[in-house]
Amino acid sequence: MNTQSLPSGLHRAATTLGTHAHYMPGFGNDFETEALPGALPQGMNSPQKCNYGLYGEQLSGTAFTAPSHQNERTWCYRIRPSVKHTHRFEKIDVPYWKSAPHIDPDVISLGQYRWDPVPHGDAALTWITGMRTMTTAGDVNTQVGMASHIYLVTQSMQDEYFFSADSELLIVPQQGRLRFCTELGIIDLEPQEIAVIPRGLVYRVEVLEGPARGFVCENYGQKFTLPGRGPIGANCMANPRDFKTPVAAFEDREVPSSVVVKWCGQFHRTRIGHSPLDVVAWHGNYAPVKYDLRTYCPVGAILFDHPDPSIFTVLTAPSGVEGTANIDFVLFRERWMVAENTFRPPWYHKNIMSELMGNIYGIYDAKPKGFVPGGMSLHNMMLPHGPDKQAFEGASNAVLKAEKLDETMSFMFETRFPQHLTAFAAKEAPLQDDYIDCWESLAKKFDGTPGVK
Repeated sequence: MNTQSLPSGLHRAATTLGTHAHYMPGFGNDFETEALPGALPQGMNSPQKCNYGLYGEQLSGTAFTAPSHQNERTWCYRIRPSVKHTHRFEKIDVPYWKSAPHIDPDVISLGQYRWDPVPHGDAALTWITGMRTMTTAGDVNTQVGMASHIYLVTQSMQDEYFFSADSELLIVPQQGRLRFCTELGIIDLEPQEIAVIPRGLVYRVEVLEGPARGFVCENYGQKFTLPGRGPIGANCMANPRDFKTPVAAFEDREVPSSVVVKWCGQFHRTRIGHSPLDVVAWHGNYAPVKYDLRTYCPVGAILFDHPDPSIFTVLTAPSGVEGTANIDFVLFRERWMVAENTFRPPWYHKNIMSELMGNIYGIYDAKPKGFVPGGMSLHNMMLPHGPDKQAFEGASNAVLKAEKLDETMSFMFETRFPQHLTAFAAKEAPLQDDYIDCWESLAKKFDGTPGVK
């Protein structure tokens, strides 16, 4: 087999065509892929000498002794071992990217908050400099909790690479298209798709179509996995075959480069003389993945009432408490509403979990005004929230026929921890000061007469 050239000097297996990213299907599969024929050892992981003069190296995503169904690792066969991809570190300042615990004494996180889309400015921003932290929760040092971010990206990373030792990143684009050139292959990402980049994986982000804006959930804890379906059974919700992992691709470039590392909430830069994206072949189950949200198959009530929003969970990151997630990623997409004698929008409630929502496109049924694409809202733990008056009156008096809830896609990052606002979220991001007033006009309807509704 011959190799094919890719943008930025990348190469991949000749079994793929064109210059677009190519993928292997499945969630958590044990994949194998090589960009040069015979680069992947067969029948063993660590031969005395690897083909092509490659180095064998294992990337472990879990403890060695994790239960077999949770154990994650990938064997990489690379041009240089990764010890050659770091040198002496210098500490750098990335002022808008914060990690938990981050509690600003001048910011009140107790409340119901909503923001308009964070606008693009005139500055040239990369994946690192364009990250804007909105909330933090838990503690990055003890590997529990999360942070939520908005990214604003207008410029590709030039001979600059990044990896987070703190977390895996769940990326939800809202505008523009990005390319993630990772050690294990290429992921192209656009709105209505998501990607998960594992902890410790080196990558570079390029702008395919800009400016780009989106949401990021930074997961400090156990990795995202598919939720258990329980009595739903083997199908629907997010199906494993719709997740895509990239085939092997590598760079062999001798050029001055820098690698930025996020470690315990701090950022460091190291300088090297080559590209670190030099994995020619790999096999394992610890790898980046993308997923098309349009393939999510929602399940709901078909007679009366409706289930809890957890029925729309796409991915979950478990905690040490059974049934209580460190993070749930929940999707509210187009679907049919058919329940009889039922208030169909989300009901009023207080939740032990903290809910941060984002709007990818369209109108969210519980908030037909004000919650715009690119915007986000936060309802912290045990704070009441629910439909505004327009949504309540409309749903209470609607003729209940089968109705397609169309042109809508919103999501939720839900965590068991309180989410603390950053100074950026409270003082610089376009906060809707009047959001709390959306419930002000809800009227008292109590009559006291038996049978009156």
